[in-house]
Amino acid sequence: MRLSGVLIVLGVSMLAPSVRGQTAPTDAGYKVVTTSKVGGAGGFDYVFADAEGRKLYVPRSAGRGSDAKSRVDVFDLDTLKPAGEIPLTSGARGVAVDPRSGHGFSSSNPVAMFDTKTLAVLKTIPVQGNPDGILFEPATERIYVLSHRAPNVTVIDGKDGAITGTIDLGGAPEQGQSDGKGHVYIDVEDKDSIAVVDANTMKVTGHYELGGKGSGPAGLGLDIKNRILFAFCHDPQSCVVLNADDGKIIASLPIGTGVDGGGFNANTAEAFSSQGDGTLTVIKESGPTSFEVEQTVKTMRGAKTCTLDTKTNRILLIAAEYAAPAAATQPAPGAQAGGRRNGGRGQMVPDSFTIIAVGK
Repeated sequence: MRLSGVLIVLGVSMLAPSVRGQTAPTDAGYKVVTTSKVGGAGGFDYVFADAEGRKLYVPRSAGRGSDAKSRVDVFDLDTLKPAGEIPLTSGARGVAVDPRSGHGFSSSNPVAMFDTKTLAVLKTIPVQGNPDGILFEPATERIYVLSHRAPNVTVIDGKDGAITGTIDLGGAPEQGQSDGKGHVYIDVEDKDSIAVVDANTMKVTGHYELGGKGSGPAGLGLDIKNRILFAFCHDPQSCVVLNADDGKIIASLPIGTGVDGGGFNANTAEAFSSQGDGTLTVIKESGPTSFEVEQTVKTMRGAKTCTLDTKTNRILLIAAEYAAPAAATQPAPGAQAGGRRNGGRGQMVPDSFTIIAVGK
């Protein structure tokens, strides 16, 4: 993928955006094509598809009062059948892979560096903070481990696992994207902004404010070609579209409730976000100033994180079934269903953990 020319960048800044918030009709839309109830005990957070290695990584945490062990469950990306597991990943929340070195990394403390072919742990890397999100930055071949506590970012060399530095974002990061050209964009949830990082110097060069169009950004997509960012926010439930070069807000579109992940598919020119209310929002980019909510796909309640298989254009989500919460933890009147702070929930139904594949 290559950067767009000057005319496209000027077009983003000068032309009035075309935005439609209603779902557009479609003859061959997205739908749930596969549902695989793979089971297994333990909590979960992020899911990651390694499109080149054809593996799907799902960290599972033991949690309080659980007999489950912390590990990363690995599945065949084509069949969704179990393909192994990675131990030594206590409290892991996500996984990133360096396809050049063939090394994978868990966002845990310590970080586990493993061989993506054999799944053998090569080393463990103690880090500070509370690891959460994670991403691979290809221009420098580094791994970014995100944390809500300082340091907000720990940067690790993808080749040998050495810590190369830390970055202060000034707030709690959720999801990040790299343009592969030396820029990393990270949404800062508690500051309602997107931090811009120089990948070479590992310094913050700016913050893009969301201008009241959305708060609590929890998912992020990036169209590298047209230099467009998609920030998926909690309140209001919106996708704020920005120019990646100057942070200018281009548009705002509605999404579902309880977002915790998103992305952009360059193959189809579509942004997407997953919500805990059991919906997947698909936004079509017809051009650098033209966007519309193309479709809202019903998935599974609680399926709030997602990942993209760039070879099949399928979006993978994860969820489980839960028993009704005890009376003492029922949501207060008016609380948002499917959101992050919904007043609690009951225990996970045994072996109900499910992988959902959405495609055409």
